[in-house]
Amino acid sequence: MSEIEAPQPVDEIANPLVAPGRALGRDPFDDLATSDPLEEQLDRLEARESQQPKARSRARRSPKSKLAAAPATGTRRAMAQQTTARDDEELPKPDNLARLTQRRWSTTPPLAEIELPPPKGLIDRLLNPDERRVLAALAHLVEGEAPYDRFGYSPETMKTTFPLFHALYRLYFRVRSEGHEHIPSEGPVVLAGNHGGLLPFDAAMAVVDVALHTDPPRLTRTIVDRWAGSLPWINLYYARVGQIIGTRENFAKLLREGQLLLVFPEGIDGARKTIAHRYRLQQFRVGFIENALRSRAPIVPVAFIGSDDQSPILFDIKPLARKLRIPVAPITPTFPWFGPLGILPYPVSYRIVYGEPLRYHERFGPEGADDSRLVRYLANQVRRAVQLLIDRNRQ
Repeated sequence: MSEIEAPQPVDEIANPLVAPGRALGRDPFDDLATSDPLEEQLDRLEARESQQPKARSRARRSPKSKLAAAPATGTRRAMAQQTTARDDEELPKPDNLARLTQRRWSTTPPLAEIELPPPKGLIDRLLNPDERRVLAALAHLVEGEAPYDRFGYSPETMKTTFPLFHALYRLYFRVRSEGHEHIPSEGPVVLAGNHGGLLPFDAAMAVVDVALHTDPPRLTRTIVDRWAGSLPWINLYYARVGQIIGTRENFAKLLREGQLLLVFPEGIDGARKTIAHRYRLQQFRVGFIENALRSRAPIVPVAFIGSDDQSPILFDIKPLARKLRIPVAPITPTFPWFGPLGILPYPVSYRIVYGEPLRYHERFGPEGADDSRLVRYLANQVRRAVQLLIDRNRQ
């Protein structure tokens, strides 16, 4: 994509967000969470430890740091069981940001370094050696003997559910993908894509696809709408497989740790598009641009072909949705005629295409996040890049 020109002055854009207090349709990065004393204490410990270069170097080579080796009790247990994380600490100054981010990066080992034990149990026998190596590499994101990381990711839960989603990936949706070379092998990355379908199978297919086509394997952490995060059991499952509720603090914290995030900047508007608007992107939220600039993270546009066809919406009864406090009240060819089964996706073929990274942080720097017109302009540029990927690959 050619280098963009700086935005010209434009008229003030009307705020597309709904009134404060509504759970649906707002920018998931618009609100600020209150301070969490456990996170503040942890950050103080990390800052103190960072003053010892030799200890820091050893910690990067070995997953068993003193903090990680602590038993999952007290502060460690509370930290590990959080399904969301808050972080009110200000981002480091730009001069020190790259060095600090690299020091805290959460990394996984290359597949060639993974030694597999003999298969044990039904799950191991359902997976081939390559898939077992991927899951073993992702398990290194959890330090020491703790069952979860600080955002709730559980390697055991991922391993248990991976065979089901891999079967959906290969046999049901028959996913084809390309452009994996555009995904950086390490460091903070933001994948920005189109959203479709009543159920988030586009995100699930991206998690499987990125894990299977990157080396070292990368865990895709999808930014989940706060409405989904309020659902009992589902919110806990999302956290256990590495997904995260959308807040500015969670977003910034994960990028500072060098992780890979998937965002759907359309928000819930993307999932409730009717059949007449398939693959026509809605307005993008801008919070992901601000965080990408401040964290010096490249943005990789992603096109999901198939998600808008898995559950085509004929009508959306918006008054009913508002009354029931749900994102969408759909009428599809199968719902509500077949009951809950009518929500299940059709066996459409998926195609995922990753575009060239957009490195806006290199041109505008972290200070660009403070320019609201620039941020809106860059969000529109990302939207245009995703739309071009969709149009070129919808065949």
